[in-house]
Amino acid sequence: MDAFKRVRAKGGSAGVDNITTAQVDGNQRKHLYPLWRRLASGSYHPRAVRQTFISKSDGKQRALGIPTVADRVAQQVVATELEAMVDKTFSGNSFGYRPNKSAHQAVEQCRINCLKRSWVIDLDIKGFFDNIDHELLLKAVKFHTSRKHILLYCERWLQAPVELKDKSLKHHQGKGTPQGGVISPILANIFLDIVFDRWMAKRYPDVPFERYADDIVIHCHGIKEALRLLEAIKRRFSECKLELNQEKSKIVYCRQNQRKQPPFKVKYQKFDFLGFTFKPRIIRAHGKTRLGFTPAISQKSIARITKELNQLKLHRCVHFTLSRIGELLKSKLRGWLNYYAKFRKSELRQLFRVVNLRLAKWVRNKYRRFMRKHWFCAYKHLQGIAKSYPYLFEHWKVGFMP
Repeated sequence: MDAFKRVRAKGGSAGVDNITTAQVDGNQRKHLYPLWRRLASGSYHPRAVRQTFISKSDGKQRALGIPTVADRVAQQVVATELEAMVDKTFSGNSFGYRPNKSAHQAVEQCRINCLKRSWVIDLDIKGFFDNIDHELLLKAVKFHTSRKHILLYCERWLQAPVELKDKSLKHHQGKGTPQGGVISPILANIFLDIVFDRWMAKRYPDVPFERYADDIVIHCHGIKEALRLLEAIKRRFSECKLELNQEKSKIVYCRQNQRKQPPFKVKYQKFDFLGFTFKPRIIRAHGKTRLGFTPAISQKSIARITKELNQLKLHRCVHFTLSRIGELLKSKLRGWLNYYAKFRKSELRQLFRVVNLRLAKWVRNKYRRFMRKHWFCAYKHLQGIAKSYPYLFEHWKVGFMP
């Protein structure tokens, strides 16, 4: 029941059986009691995983695997038990999908380390979730636990077939774990803890890094150290049947005023990490203005949110009042502010200018008197509303008014 409550809170669509969380919640005895019996007796076998696709920032498609609600509940049971055993053994530099760890903590640690060291290795693993070797993954799980039911069910989830859009089944090829499964994040953390975290602690104990799932940033003092370490990491990943994305993995110079500039032309002076771009920026510290190396919302994140706003088609919702639109956008705006305003809040002005322009377009469509006038007339009317009702929208409350 605890596992089902966590699955229900996360939401998500139905799997291959088309049974939703609402249906399971409406008749828990019918759906959850047989699941408990099968899990307790060892006769539980997962259903196929439904494949769906989401768009990436580069225009490509990312495959997601959606297990059935019952399978997600079963995975949550094992994931909770497994997490209680392994989390205390994980590295302090690992932040992804862990209790009491967050993306903000990873970004903050990365910011501090960029102040201390001049060079960064930005690693990108090619198709990580699609290329995890099952044999090595189960070996990593056995390193942490010998409980038979955990090993049995992890192996069955890895071997579950994938149902494609044409309803045909694609069977596993000894590698890959579906993104979208509840058990996948903890298995990925266990795998990379042994493949990377423990290897770094043993071979390079003085080199700081941050890892959020498969996003890894490593800090070095010099370019030669970074090049040698990158080659060693390539060999390590090759031994573990993983491959670095050569196009996205790069060595970045953290340019700042107080640092001596390298005697050669640097190719990369910025990198993205968890939706933030780290690059040289003008900062003010101790009453003085200088060049620093700080994070702020990335252009990719702004482009993604702008696309989401365009898909909402707010300017066509003329049958709603402005206060109603504020209620509809409340959770989204608050989520963007809570996450991206943590670092260099002023950089969000570009994003919320887009929101205000969409609202001005709504004003122009809503009121006939603005339709034949210049768009700025509608924008001026929106400015008057913002002055009279500054708490109508979440971003207006914190100063991002039209």
